[in-house]
Amino acid sequence: MFLIILKSKSPFAKSIITRTCTKPGRWYSTTGNKHYDIIIAGGGMIGTTLACTLGKNPLLQNKRILLLEAGKEKAWALPDKYTNRVVSINPGTHKLLNSINAWKHIENNRFAIVKRLQVWDAVSDASITFGDQTSPEDVSYIVENDLLIAAVNNELKQLDNVKVQYSAKVTDYHLPEYHESSSSVRLDDGNTYSCELLLGCDGVNSQVRKAMKVNYLTWNYDQMGVVATLNLSELTDSLSSLVWSTTPDHAKELLKMTEDQFVDAVNNAIWKNYGRSLVVDQATKTFDTLLRLMNCPSDTVRQFPPKIAKIEEGSRAAFPLGFGHAVNYIGKGVVLVGDAAHRIHPLAGQGVNLGFGDITCLNRVLGNTVHSGSKLDNLSYLKEYETERQRHNIPTMLAVEGLHRLYNSDFTPLVLLRSLGLQATHALSPLKNAIIHQAAT
Repeated sequence: MFLIILKSKSPFAKSIITRTCTKPGRWYSTTGNKHYDIIIAGGGMIGTTLACTLGKNPLLQNKRILLLEAGKEKAWALPDKYTNRVVSINPGTHKLLNSINAWKHIENNRFAIVKRLQVWDAVSDASITFGDQTSPEDVSYIVENDLLIAAVNNELKQLDNVKVQYSAKVTDYHLPEYHESSSSVRLDDGNTYSCELLLGCDGVNSQVRKAMKVNYLTWNYDQMGVVATLNLSELTDSLSSLVWSTTPDHAKELLKMTEDQFVDAVNNAIWKNYGRSLVVDQATKTFDTLLRLMNCPSDTVRQFPPKIAKIEEGSRAAFPLGFGHAVNYIGKGVVLVGDAAHRIHPLAGQGVNLGFGDITCLNRVLGNTVHSGSKLDNLSYLKEYETERQRHNIPTMLAVEGLHRLYNSDFTPLVLLRSLGLQATHALSPLKNAIIHQAAT
């Protein structure tokens, strides 16, 4: 399976491969009140994986964990056709899933390995390549969302210290004030649960984050991501997953098209000849010659994408794109994880990997907290999680944001800047390796 990412309607970059607080007394007198050491608000890929990871941590084996899942419990079976909701997971995420024995379930079903990633500019000859078909190192792995969740759930069901509450509709969160030691969560069925540590994994519209009242930097891109499963015409492994970021109006047009019209639109976006600048062409050719004289790698051989033959019926969908970042990931008795803390543009396929990186870090921090004899809500230890993850997440988010803005312009000086930058990055192995390392963790 390939992953194809398109940006338009200015597709200048292409690449192959989202308290109300009542009186404190009421929270603890409600019928059905139960106490847990950790409550995880929100399931999905991040919440479910976090619950399984913490549940399997030997240092946390005596801690009672509750996962609140808004959806209903349902049996999962591998569908005949690939679904259109897939993620590109990096080696760090792959290592995490292996550590909790979830990867074996994915491996026994289906996934695709990305050995080589190529990015090129549509209005110049500049390009960059990561990985190699013959290398033992994998760039990433394409996995269906539902399969990943099912794989983690298979392991989660074996844990006695983790309880999953399905159809859990949260109505209120109460976070501890100075004189309190527990957080409380009230459900619409009247039950109230308290905990020493509340972990917010409830997505971009996180109610946990809102209860924390932290500053949240956010904006919309005025773009939609159109996804689909495509059939390629020139490869044995003929399936490809498409993510096409474009304007809302254009996204609506793409969703309304017939399947043949949609295939033509994708092929046109990939193969269309966009207006080029003689200045940019001459500068990139001169720079390429200079790199050759200096014995630096030059990516003059470009692997062009195959033609799209057809689209899998019913696989088209769209979702809004935006940016978001919480100034603080932690508070008294509460931690934000995944999209609840940060949200980025999908052009680099790094959004969900940032969340899985949060899980790896938080699991280690909480284990160290318990090992030292401290309480789970010890702010000194939680601050380690916030500091480490922000030092990783913020540079990644800024880099993706910069790329998004840089490749949304056809202004000649900017085209020249990004083209030379792409060539230089490909030629300078230490710089390219640093990018690979940042994206892989």
